[in-house]
Amino acid sequence: MKLRVILGMLAILLTLAPASLRSQENRDVQVWLTSADKSALFQQQKTLRFSGDTPGASKEPSIEIDDHQTFQTIDGFGFALTGGSAQHLAHMDPAKRAALLKELFAVDGKNIGISYLRISIGSSDLNDHVYSYDDLLAGETDPQLAKFNLAPDRAELLPVLKEILAINPDIRILGSPWSAPPWMKTNNNAKGGSLKPEYYSTYANYFVKYLQGMKVEGIRIDAITIQNEPLNDKNTPSMLMSAEEEALFIKDHLGPAFQAATIRTKIILYDHNCDVPEYAITILKDPQASPYVDGSGFHLYGGEITAMSDVHNAFPQKNLYFTEFMAVEPTEPARISISKPVVGTFIGALQNWSRNVLLWNLAANSKFEPHTDNGGCPICQGAVTIDGNEVTRNLAYYAMAHFSKFVRPGSVRIASSSPPDLPNVALKTADGKAVLVVVNEAKSPQVFRVQYRGSSFVTTLNPGAAGTYVW
Repeated sequence: MKLRVILGMLAILLTLAPASLRSQENRDVQVWLTSADKSALFQQQKTLRFSGDTPGASKEPSIEIDDHQTFQTIDGFGFALTGGSAQHLAHMDPAKRAALLKELFAVDGKNIGISYLRISIGSSDLNDHVYSYDDLLAGETDPQLAKFNLAPDRAELLPVLKEILAINPDIRILGSPWSAPPWMKTNNNAKGGSLKPEYYSTYANYFVKYLQGMKVEGIRIDAITIQNEPLNDKNTPSMLMSAEEEALFIKDHLGPAFQAATIRTKIILYDHNCDVPEYAITILKDPQASPYVDGSGFHLYGGEITAMSDVHNAFPQKNLYFTEFMAVEPTEPARISISKPVVGTFIGALQNWSRNVLLWNLAANSKFEPHTDNGGCPICQGAVTIDGNEVTRNLAYYAMAHFSKFVRPGSVRIASSSPPDLPNVALKTADGKAVLVVVNEAKSPQVFRVQYRGSSFVTTLNPGAAGTYVW
């Protein structure tokens, strides 16, 4: 009789225990799948269910998740909304555009919930023409920025941004310049050259005017990078800026200008490939520049994604951001190489301390237009292809959806083991859900077990497939 009483009391205590201490047994697991053969393209699958563990009895590989080990907080996932992307969206019929924007930025139903955008400060190489916000005739200068104007963005970019903000008012926006106005540069050209030292303060005020102007438009810029790809002078537009020059610009000009104007927009340095982490480390070592800097941004067209961890280990108090990579379709149209961007970009960046993942770019047409002449990107595929009102969803769209829909801003990365051929990343959302994204890199189907808080479920992924599991 005493035993029954004790067991009854234990049962009551378990029901009163915090959810974090209870077994997950009998909890449902939602599954979303993309298969390499395109038989499933971010499609919801049959619900799985946790069951009690039987230690030592199972032989399948196991992913063990430990939500007591936490890492970085997540700011969001999304794309570059280039001028070209905005142009295609702006030219759609209003109802078609509204439906597509809802699909991209809302979270309910099958919508994929993009939560972060990168826009160019002035034109990028995916605009149909080059411009800054203070373009002058040859030989003219404007050190007081009297002619500064956001007019080039008012036709297409700003209206599209406002329509997006109506769907998700909390979306984070990163602004990145491809070049200063040519009259501020050593070669008086939009392509290449460097910022003249005498215009450092003027260019800092250019950023201030941009952020203030966007605020007037009702658009809050969460962060800026100082220069897109500062070691690349091949794009049109582009501008070279060494680590030493960027450090000087931050500590003596941009940081103080932001402080004087009470601007709280984050400053993110570097914004280029993982092959030169020393660039970021050089600036973060500068005791005068570092206090103004929130963190460092990285692309992945060169180097290894682990370089982000090198910077984190050197300066763990500073944040890291993954600001650009392009995911393109395979040459074999019957298949989709979903594993490549999910593993190499998303899982790689998140496992190396990034707070976000941004892909290049949101939209282009089937000819990869528009782009600038003599230095624009003629092969840059959008996450969606827009030809008039016709929309095609591409590799980057599906890779993004596996994360953006479920891993909302405020989520935290948690620990997960990585059995051979099953790269993965686990996260805990702000409302207490767990999200696990797994890819099968083996050449045969993989049966594996997911263990979490004393319970587990078993599932299978075919070769090259990506699965998102939510509970």
